[in-house]
Amino acid sequence: MRLTLLAAALAVFVTSTADAKTVLITGSNSGIGLEFAKQYAAKGWDVVTTHRRDTAPESLSTLKNAYPDQVRIETMDVTNFDQIDSLAAKLEGTAIDLLISNAGITGDFRNPAPQSFGTLDYEQWENFMRINALGGLKIAEAFTGHVKASEDKTIVSISSLAGTFGFKGPTMPGGYWYRASKATLNMYIKIIASDLKKDGVIVASLSPGQVKVEKMGNVSFPGLIEPDVSISGMISVIEGLTIEDTGTMFSHDGSRHAF
Repeated sequence: MRLTLLAAALAVFVTSTADAKTVLITGSNSGIGLEFAKQYAAKGWDVVTTHRRDTAPESLSTLKNAYPDQVRIETMDVTNFDQIDSLAAKLEGTAIDLLISNAGITGDFRNPAPQSFGTLDYEQWENFMRINALGGLKIAEAFTGHVKASEDKTIVSISSLAGTFGFKGPTMPGGYWYRASKATLNMYIKIIASDLKKDGVIVASLSPGQVKVEKMGNVSFPGLIEPDVSISGMISVIEGLTIEDTGTMFSHDGSRHAF
């Protein structure tokens, strides 16, 4: 009788492990990416986290200690295309239900001069475009095969309403490089969505809102929201996506936006 119960329990465990969905999150050692990793791990998903450090950041090591069988830590700088291709090859055969292209930069809103007209630092332009726009494009291209092999077949990129042409809300003064790079990312999302719709892959852009992340320290202003609020909202949006939503942009509160 005991052996029968043990066998049944093992069967349930093996089945639940085999049925676990997989999410890959870029730039997941802090801020929005880390909160995504925490919440998906808590939901029972297998979570592939990535960072660009020489060694695993403490934040991810702590998360892996909490979820040793679910969290995987990998090194991948989104500006290093060889690293992207290498990880894609390393994960060959792994179906990725959800690919979250999160890694990005905003610049220092407390010192907007490099992104303000009249004091633009043109040397920063390429860095913003390579991280915020080209990085997201390359990630989608490299891991499309993994996504196609999954059940959920979903790719989302963390963008910003500040990168849309109809945006009228508050943003950092100037913001030339940030806003232009996010606008480019949004266009890539629309094109990728068009290319992959025939394969049943859902591709969407998400705006997290103005999120209070670690690098902001004690800075506060109206409209600032905590990471758990933003990410739980975006996860709800992701869970409700269908193929009819592909090529669309959503805010963390579920509202839909034109690019």
